[in-house]
Amino acid sequence: MGSLLRMKSLGEDLDAVFELAAEDDDESLEDEARSIVNELDKVVAEQEFKKMLSGKGDSSNAILTINSGAGGTESQDWAEMLMRMYQRYSERHDFNWNVIELLDGEEAGIKNVTAIVEGENAYGYLKAEAGVHRLVRISPFDSNKRRHTSFASVFVTPEIDDSIEIEVEEKDLRVDTYRASGKGGQHINTTDSAVRITHIPTNIVVTCQNERSQHKNRHTALKILKSKLYEHELQKQRAEHNELESSKMDISFGSQIRSYVLHPYRMVKDHRTSLDSSNVNAILDGDLDELIRTYLLSG
Repeated sequence: MGSLLRMKSLGEDLDAVFELAAEDDDESLEDEARSIVNELDKVVAEQEFKKMLSGKGDSSNAILTINSGAGGTESQDWAEMLMRMYQRYSERHDFNWNVIELLDGEEAGIKNVTAIVEGENAYGYLKAEAGVHRLVRISPFDSNKRRHTSFASVFVTPEIDDSIEIEVEEKDLRVDTYRASGKGGQHINTTDSAVRITHIPTNIVVTCQNERSQHKNRHTALKILKSKLYEHELQKQRAEHNELESSKMDISFGSQIRSYVLHPYRMVKDHRTSLDSSNVNAILDGDLDELIRTYLLSG
């Protein structure tokens, strides 16, 4: 309601300026009128954008998973760069970033990570990031300084709250426990507190090891499983309408939603909207607003 009142107030201000300009034939009021119109445009644009976040689950927290593609260290380093990008994006929007599961790469980077991003409309925004992300650069791991192309995929699902019922029967679950471990021996737990849950009918597997309590890890893993089952059902519905879910594409050439080119030129291009930007450093530092906004408004 605040935005509507703001638009009404700006409209009244604009009427008043027009009346004064007509009575006094005062051209100096033109700048004031232009300023009001610009402000009104901003408010209207913001309202249009908020309409894009009115879908089912948009207001929820987001569960974000990054998987490195084929290519070993190159793709694993790229996956870690993406993780940092989304961490910085979360910080910019005052979202909480909570890592649930992280698997380090052998030499550098990460093989995969799952995090819960907590904040208003976190899923509504981050759903725009689901898909394959492609990096082109001179490899820091190649002594011959050759150009490499790396891929990583991003999956985003809404965190399911108690208002959405997802039936999960115990007979459909296989629960395994194991000892949690950390990079370089850090944060190693001496008990089998980490939990891996396999949903047998769908073969969906979730893991959690960030808590020292097996009970807490099981609770969190079940929450993530419900989120993935919810998204699984949505994807089945989309498939029935021939709407292919882009985040399920192969992590390879031709399937990417966005390319990040660091050599021979510097540019980020979103292939869904054709929006491109040369401000690569800012984007990799989490400045994703224009990319996300453009994609959501194009839907």
